[in-house]
Amino acid sequence: MDKSLYKNIWVYVELTEGKAAKVSLELLGEARKIADASGEKLVAVIISDAAEKAIDEISNADVDEIIVVQGQEYKHYSTDAYTFALTQLCKKYNPSALFMGATDNGKDMAPRLSARLDTGSIADTTELYYNPETKDIEWTKPAFGGNLMATIVCEKSRPQIGTIRQGVFKAALPVKRDNINIIREKISTPLETIRTIFKNYTANESTDDIKIEDAEVIVAIGRGVKNQEQIAVFKELADLLGGAIAVTRPIVDCGWYSVKCQVGQSGKIVSPKLYIACGISGAVQHTAGMTSSDVIIAINSDKSAPIFGFADYAVVGDMFEVVPALIDEIKALKGI
Repeated sequence: MDKSLYKNIWVYVELTEGKAAKVSLELLGEARKIADASGEKLVAVIISDAAEKAIDEISNADVDEIIVVQGQEYKHYSTDAYTFALTQLCKKYNPSALFMGATDNGKDMAPRLSARLDTGSIADTTELYYNPETKDIEWTKPAFGGNLMATIVCEKSRPQIGTIRQGVFKAALPVKRDNINIIREKISTPLETIRTIFKNYTANESTDDIKIEDAEVIVAIGRGVKNQEQIAVFKELADLLGGAIAVTRPIVDCGWYSVKCQVGQSGKIVSPKLYIACGISGAVQHTAGMTSSDVIIAINSDKSAPIFGFADYAVVGDMFEVVPALIDEIKALKGI
């Protein structure tokens, strides 16, 4: 395979209610660095029935080109229609790499797309590196249940396709490039090939479905919690701060909280403005998912706990004494 036949770094921009998903903006920021390092263009790809708002939004995300596919069959995501459209685009333009968010849709589409293009697909990546010597992207991801990190290279095929977790990178800075090339492609997916029909959508209001990757404040709990009833005090703190509860793997394994709220190599990657770690030792399996937080406060009775090496503020003490005292102070400030 002649790698020189493939060029440009693509980011598939997933839309949520007409706006770019947070993970897509994060990927555009990191893909910009890779495009600059490789001397290639950064191209955003939008597939939707109504893409104009997203085009305006992405035009300010430091991209060189935007490829847009519109049509009624793309009003709601479907595996068949979206995979078909993206396959046609890749066959026409031969991108060097394609980044997708590790969302439900991204993880559904990426392997199907790679199979149709006879190339590889790397899932749930947490780190990207462009090797200028080989011109390959090195994708790092958790392996063996998060017990080690594996680096995978797609050496012999193109495009290089992978999904990347939300919260790993910072979102693209608002930069509008001159003369952004907007390419509108007309790709109609044969209706008979679309095997799923969208009926309706009902939001799940369960607290287990709070998206911790979107939270600006997170109160995280670990092995220091000995039973499910003890979680209530930390939930109260999170609510007072307008934040969300996150947990380590032992809490999930005990069945006390949803895996959707797990932070770490085998969970979510988060980057809130404030991360309060309560009773968390600081094992790499957890810290790999939260070190990009703006401010980290660690509360632990063990003064030698590794978590203190990552903390901006360290509190050595019993969290069941510290957290209630903190709650009382916050309530006093709020006049509650």
